[in-house]
Parts: sequence; structure tokens; C-alpha cells
Amino acid sequence: MDKGGISLGKNMSETESIKKTILAVDDSKVMHEMIRQVLGQKYRVLVADNAVDGLSMIYHEQVAVLLLDVSMPGIDGLELCRTLRSIPQFQTLPIIMLTARDNSFDKVQGHLAGATEYLTKPFDAEKLNQLISSFLN
Repeated sequence: MDKGGISLGKNMSETESIKKTILAVDDSKVMHEMIRQVLGQKYRVLVADNAVDGLSMIYHEQVAVLLLDVSMPGIDGLELCRTLRSIPQFQTLPIIMLTARDNSFDKVQGHLAGATEYLTKPFDAEKLNQLISSFLN
């Protein structure tokens, strides 16, 4: 009876929930859109404008991979990364720094903060997809 309609709705949401969640923390709306375009077909993409909102989302959503900009107002990406690595439940969360900072010192700082990978903007969409796939498999 009504069960069929409820079941259909449930199946649709189950299909959505099968998609792994990627959270992008970046203060650029342009980057939010680029990341949604590149990853939105395969993954559920959430975005946050700053570290505080990003941290809140990580606690309330089951985030599979975190994309993190370094340069943001307030708490920067490096500090958010260090904070997450100090919390036991997030020590193994794949964190990809996705930033315009591309010199060797910045990359070392990113890895020391706990980043799993470090990509520079403009990013290669295929490389980002491959990285995320490798973390999830």
C-alpha cells in the first residue's frame, strides 16, 4: 500500500547515502563550484567557507575525504589540519591540502601539519579524482 511509496523514497535516499562524502573547506566560492563540478558526479560534496564551519561539519557528517585550503581568514588550513590530527577519531581521515601555496617550504609545512597529500591550485581534476579513489579503496 503506502509502504511502496515509502520504500521508494527510502531507496532513493539509500542510493544518495551510498555516495561517499567529500568536504571542501575553502573561502573561495569559485573553488566550491569547481570542486562540485569535478567531484559531484561520484561523490556527495559538502563545502564550508572557514575552518570553524568545516570542523562542525566533520563532527556532524561522515566525511570520507577532506579537501583543505591553507590560506583562509581566521584559522588557516594548517591549524585545522593539526587540530584534526590531535583528535583520535580523525587521525586517519585523508586530508588533501588544495592550495595556491606551491613552494617546497609550504608543502613541508602541510605534511608536518598532518596532510595526507598536497595539491596546488589550479588543480588537475583527474589527479584529484585518482587521489580520492585511492584513499577510498
